Amino acid sequence: MIAIRETSDSGSAAGTCWGWATATAKLLVFLGLLLLVPPGCFAADDDTAGDSKKDQPVYTNADCLDCHTDPTLTRTLNGKEVPLAVVDTNRFEKSVHGALSCTDCHVGVKPEHDAGLPRAQCGDCHEEPAKEYPTSIHGVSHQLGTSGAAGCGDCHGSHYIAPVKDPASPVFKLNLPQTCAKCHSNAGLAEQYHLRSPKAAAQYLDSIHGRALLKMGLIVAPSCNDCHGVHNIKRSQDEGSPIGHALISKTCGKCHVTVEETYLKSVHGQLLVQGVKRGPVCTDCHTAHEIEPPVNGHFKQVSDRRCGKCHEDRLKRYEETYHGKAMELGRTSSAPQVAACYDCHGHHDVLPASNPDSRLSKLNIVQTCKACHPDANVGFTGYQPHADPLDGQHYPQLHGVFLFMTALLIGVFAFFGGHTALWLFRSVYLYWHDSKKFREAKIETQQGGEWFTRFAPFERFLHLLVVTSFLLLVITGMPLKFYYTDWAKAIFHFLGGAQTARWLHRFGAMITFLYFGLHAMQLIRLSWTRRNLLRDPQSGKFQLKRLLQVVFGPDSMVPTLQDWRDFVAHQKWFFGRGQKPQFDRWTYWEKFDYFAVFWGVFAIGMSGLVMWFPEVFTRILPGWIINIALIVHSDEALLAAGFIFTIHFFNTHFRLEKFPMDTVIFSGRISKTEMLHERRRWYDRLVAQGKLDDYRIRDEWERSKGIARTLGYLFFGTGLVLLVLIIYAMATRLIH
Repeated sequence: MIAIRETSDSGSAAGTCWGWATATAKLLVFLGLLLLVPPGCFAADDDTAGDSKKDQPVYTNADCLDCHTDPTLTRTLNGKEVPLAVVDTNRFEKSVHGALSCTDCHVGVKPEHDAGLPRAQCGDCHEEPAKEYPTSIHGVSHQLGTSGAAGCGDCHGSHYIAPVKDPASPVFKLNLPQTCAKCHSNAGLAEQYHLRSPKAAAQYLDSIHGRALLKMGLIVAPSCNDCHGVHNIKRSQDEGSPIGHALISKTCGKCHVTVEETYLKSVHGQLLVQGVKRGPVCTDCHTAHEIEPPVNGHFKQVSDRRCGKCHEDRLKRYEETYHGKAMELGRTSSAPQVAACYDCHGHHDVLPASNPDSRLSKLNIVQTCKACHPDANVGFTGYQPHADPLDGQHYPQLHGVFLFMTALLIGVFAFFGGHTALWLFRSVYLYWHDSKKFREAKIETQQGGEWFTRFAPFERFLHLLVVTSFLLLVITGMPLKFYYTDWAKAIFHFLGGAQTARWLHRFGAMITFLYFGLHAMQLIRLSWTRRNLLRDPQSGKFQLKRLLQVVFGPDSMVPTLQDWRDFVAHQKWFFGRGQKPQFDRWTYWEKFDYFAVFWGVFAIGMSGLVMWFPEVFTRILPGWIINIALIVHSDEALLAAGFIFTIHFFNTHFRLEKFPMDTVIFSGRISKTEMLHERRRWYDRLVAQGKLDDYRIRDEWERSKGIARTLGYLFFGTGLVLLVLIIYAMATRLIH
């Protein structure tokens, strides 16, 4: 302290001047001494600061670049020789950090730094990102010791950092997907760190967002950071994550504003508002990275499965409808013409049917159906796409029909299956005891000297229509019933899809109605030509007795009491309790086959027409008639296919005396030996009536035998293949 002495009044002026001069001189001396003392001497109160600054060498960029631009220099790092030339001065000077010194980032660099430079301290300048990064999944991973987690340089680069909006920047919007993909498409990193979505980058590139951004150059399309954030990226499970369950709708809503508003009003959005975690959000339906256009057929196909994650029972019943089966068989691969869940229920606007704004409300359901069925009416809307035939309480009509068709299936196959098994065992038994005689008898029946007509050319033509239409219907129809098998998908793919199969199926149906109509006309014509047989020869009056003789006569297909006697005698022969019965022109099993066609055409034909023209039938019938038609059509078709390919094939072709194939339906002829062996009553009756010569024919079979046999084996083989596929499909369903 400099003291200034007080003086008397007389010497006050002089004393004052001398005091100021002295004080000034002392102050100058003090300042001079201060300048001569090293700065560290005055930092004794901050030992740490003094130590860090005391030994800190000062480097200029030129000092650093002398080594780090020389391509001839290397250093050993982790046992490997690494070049020191890591900086391109031209590029560095053009970067956002071009005006900075090397030591501004690499703080604390030491003269000898063979082990590497200190990490760049980005946070010294970028304070806000530095605060966010430690809380991100990348930052947390680093704190946990995951050295492979992305740091600042992995995304922004190192010495050549460009502005974010510069197209040359690795974090520029168009470049960001490739930058993120460096890690998220790395199989080694994905496996090492158990990345949840190891294919995320590739999936994004093929998504509607990735294609819009990278292929179409639409800068408004979202890139990685638009959904995940930038420096504060979090897992979807973390609270506050923009891709978490609670906030994903807001994240998507940044671009899809009106969609978010609509979604929040839906039943799904209300669950989210109420905090119910089971409520679906955007990524549950659209996924996270595989987002595709909703008009894409594949999206429609997989959307049903996504709905089924929550509505499993509804999906199961939907899959049993034509819509569900065609969807599974890939009909939508070219054109999305099959109704999926959202076509009826809505997509972002799903509402309860009780809500007047719902697409399924009484006010709107007709218009909803008309989107695919322009002629839909109120009755049509009564169709129940999720009906369960096993639920007798809620669907009594469907349940009753289901039980009837199931009983019919089981009953027919049980009865005729046993009949076939007994016949087969009896034939094998006889063959085993005298195979030579059995073979000789078989050859003799097929090579007889005399031949007689069994089927007229018109009847053979009708049978050809029956065979071709039936196989066409089975080939195009059974894949729908067994839609879950690979062979069903393969057949539809070969045919060109469900659309082509549908038209082929309808073409087969028209052939069925054609041969049925032609046969009906044939019966009418025969009835007209034989009308005189119904009249008394003397009085010319109609006699009921004569009508009954014609209807139940031996040439008629109507079952009679004699057929019952033949059946009983046949069963006795199966067990070795009697002689093999002799039959007339028609056997009891042939008559059953004949009337089975009538029943099949009626059941399958009528149910098929209901499904073909549902809008027409529901004008007078309730909508659930479509559900019943589906059950009848499906089960009756299975019954017909199974019966033809097993029971009928055995009775006609599989029997040892007929194997491998009976060609009578193609040749129309039967040998005298076979008539005497199996249809002795018919032969004896023709002889007694003097009509045997009317049925006698010349042997013209050789001219067409090759073609007929080829067609026969083709039809026969196709049926056997279809039988194997059907059995395989049913076994698969039972196992699973």
